Amino acid sequence: MQKFCKRIADAHWFQNSITLVIVLAGVLVGVETYQEFAARHHGVIHILDQIIVWIFVTEVIIKMAAEGKQFYRYFKDPWNVFDFIIVAACFMPVDAQYVMVLRLARLLRVLKLVRALPKLQVLVGALLKSIPSMAYVSLLLMLLFYVYAVAATFMFGANDPVHFKTLPLSMLSLFRAVTLEDWTDLMYINRDGCANYGYGGIEHLCTSSEAFPIGSPFLFVSIVLLGTMIILNLFIGVIMSGMEAAQEENAIEEKARRLAETGETEATVSEEIDEVISQLAKMQHELTLLKHRTNLPREK
Repeated sequence: MQKFCKRIADAHWFQNSITLVIVLAGVLVGVETYQEFAARHHGVIHILDQIIVWIFVTEVIIKMAAEGKQFYRYFKDPWNVFDFIIVAACFMPVDAQYVMVLRLARLLRVLKLVRALPKLQVLVGALLKSIPSMAYVSLLLMLLFYVYAVAATFMFGANDPVHFKTLPLSMLSLFRAVTLEDWTDLMYINRDGCANYGYGGIEHLCTSSEAFPIGSPFLFVSIVLLGTMIILNLFIGVIMSGMEAAQEENAIEEKARRLAETGETEATVSEEIDEVISQLAKMQHELTLLKHRTNLPREK
């Protein structure tokens, strides 16, 4: 039974079938967003949903059975734990008030595509490996926001209360500037004063107009250069490094799996060195014979 389930779990047709079912589950969740259509075809959608759930349950059972008596080894793989949680969430006791929770649990089944597609696994693995380094980059970015937000609140709080009245509001506005979302409007409001730019329709909020022709351009241009051009690019560098590490690990795991399937053993470094030395010895012997032949006297 274990060998039979193992063959099924490792079969390409089984994995491709599960991928197809995951795509169908994602389409089904999307269809449910059209309330009128979902109401008219509620019975069909419910039947399809139950079929998909039990297919996923069958997948879990087969993979557990493939481990034999040590079925708990199924949970050693984080991706298997992820699949199990998603399937278990679909069996939560649901009252009418928790329908939204059930829908969200169904939506999680789309994430099983990450498990089904190896390339997506590499990408997610790279992101997970990048989290520690990204945390430090995020800390650096938050420090930059904090310093600039304190300065902006002191400088522009009275002139531009809509964007810089409080420290949290200033940090949010600077985040908008770093994402380049109309950051020039923030700069112009404080460069020319709220009475001259940007407060059309909300003039009653502009109670203390003051222009900062030098301070405003300097602050916003500098934070765009530091935050957007430098620090945010650090995120890309960190993710690229994580991607390389994840690809190397994936290549090693793929090679180990291939060797396990074929029953071959990977040559050690010492064995490879011995093989090279053997080849060099053969070449040296052939060169000696060739040299000996060239030194023989020619027949008359």
